[in-house]
Amino acid sequence: MEKRFGDHPGSLETFDLPVTRKDALAWLREFIRRRLPGFGPHQDAMWDHQRFLYHSRLSCLLNLKLLHPRECVDGAVDAYECGKAPLNSVEGFVRQVLGWREFVRGIYWQHMPGYLDRNHFGAEGELPSFFWDGETEMHCVRDAMENVLQHGYAHHIQRLMVLGLFAQLYGVAPRRFHDWHMAMYLDAIDWVSAPNTIGMSQFADGGIVGTKPYCASGNYINRMSNHCRNCRYKPGKATGDDACPFTTFYWEFLGRNHDKIKGNRRMVFQVKNYERKSDGELEAISRRAEALRKAWNWTRARIQGSD
Repeated sequence: MEKRFGDHPGSLETFDLPVTRKDALAWLREFIRRRLPGFGPHQDAMWDHQRFLYHSRLSCLLNLKLLHPRECVDGAVDAYECGKAPLNSVEGFVRQVLGWREFVRGIYWQHMPGYLDRNHFGAEGELPSFFWDGETEMHCVRDAMENVLQHGYAHHIQRLMVLGLFAQLYGVAPRRFHDWHMAMYLDAIDWVSAPNTIGMSQFADGGIVGTKPYCASGNYINRMSNHCRNCRYKPGKATGDDACPFTTFYWEFLGRNHDKIKGNRRMVFQVKNYERKSDGELEAISRRAEALRKAWNWTRARIQGSD
């Protein structure tokens, strides 16, 4: 593996997932005993260098059929009935396995193969180079990418509200983001990944999976993590050298797609906030966004030219 696939995401030194049926069952029991009780309150949390927190990491085992979804659901429900796990943790976990996982399978079978070509916002951008090497001053992105590069894994909130959010705000072509996801994650399998990347993350399906784009500024990441404490960028700023790129591109995204999102009732508050900004503020945001794009495109071109 190291000789043939040494440059692929993940590492033999950090690989710890089970590869047999017996070990997969032991992994499930260990999750239910040790981490499930804390899953509910912390399932959307992020913390520096805490790779797995209370997450199960069962997705790969399920997708490879080392475990059956019913076993996971029954184990969690049994823990609740025995008083070993609280309702919010069991509900959150069961909803992901029995609810979301089965839902996205239905989406895949109903809308493929054309689903992968959906592009509601008409985004055509390339992925910046840090989606491949993790080299960026954005602390949250760097931390998530360290996880991906070391383990071929990132928990769902890092995927959706850090890496996926950035790709959406930046204007990455949805199919490119999906292909990147398929290349980088240990648990990536098409029927699971497509509705999550094209639909949930990028809103490229125009509302089949979700009812609104999951777009947010750096302030969201600041509320849900401690990443911003150790970052040179300020989550509350959209302009200036220390402005958080998430915040800059958040406002630019709202402007770029104003006509497509203004009629979405769940986006009313965000659209109104955008419309309150002066022309001068919006021009400064556009200049900052353009400067970041030029810098990152130059870095990407330089790296590709050295290959």
